[in-house]
Amino acid sequence: MVLFGVVFSDFFIKQIRFAWLQPSDWGHTLIIPIVSGYFIWMRRAELARLQPFQQCWWGVLPVVLGVAWYMLCVFGPKPLYHHNVMSLGVALALYGTAWLLFGTKALRWLWFPFAFTCIFGQTISEVLLNKVTFQMQDIAAYGAHFLLVVIGTEVDRSGNTLIVWSDGVAHPLNVAEACSGMRMLVAFLALGVFLAYTNLQRPWQRVLLVILGVPIAIVVNMVRVASMGILTQFDQNFVDGEFHELVGIVWMLPALFLYMGTLWVIRNLLVESRGPPHAV
Repeated sequence: MVLFGVVFSDFFIKQIRFAWLQPSDWGHTLIIPIVSGYFIWMRRAELARLQPFQQCWWGVLPVVLGVAWYMLCVFGPKPLYHHNVMSLGVALALYGTAWLLFGTKALRWLWFPFAFTCIFGQTISEVLLNKVTFQMQDIAAYGAHFLLVVIGTEVDRSGNTLIVWSDGVAHPLNVAEACSGMRMLVAFLALGVFLAYTNLQRPWQRVLLVILGVPIAIVVNMVRVASMGILTQFDQNFVDGEFHELVGIVWMLPALFLYMGTLWVIRNLLVESRGPPHAV
């Protein structure tokens, strides 16, 4: 573990720095490894039956490939020196180390916790994120504009800017990157995978729950932006600073309850029969 940390220290330091400096965006990445550890703890009985573990020397191959790719990113061409590109080497080395130390059979239970960490435990490049963020800004602006019109609010939309009118006074509301709902979407995808893995048994139920996290996050974000449009009629300061962050946190609660309700519905779509059917 010490050697693993030393070799990939540059990558881990960057991830911790991103999470520390941008806690509202990437702070969740610090607890992802803990969640993955819980996934492994859930499979402790299956792993215990495999002890003593049968080491597999084939695991050396992905370790070597992972370290080689990581070193190429660090010392090679400048475009490769990017944490998302470097993460491929870290993932290969992680799987290779587990394969080497615990064997092929143990990977049946370890591959998913490791995949959860490799996918959700890292920050996403702004270049990659913006391709989705810009589209989600448009969706949030369209949706919030529609909701405000439905409830009878006088509002105009110009691109990603909503202009809310109150007593002839214009109150502009810019749907910026922070209002795109990308943070909520990433959080709901990670939460959906966690709930699916711990509460559902059938693969189709798990996939359905994760997929439904996307529209739930988008719709709740639309409502959040619309609520900001209503508040801006009373005080323009409501859409700035710490209060803006507070509104986002408050709307996470009903979003969470809605997602938990979705989980309950999916889990109860099918009720398994107990015992043989009665003869007619």
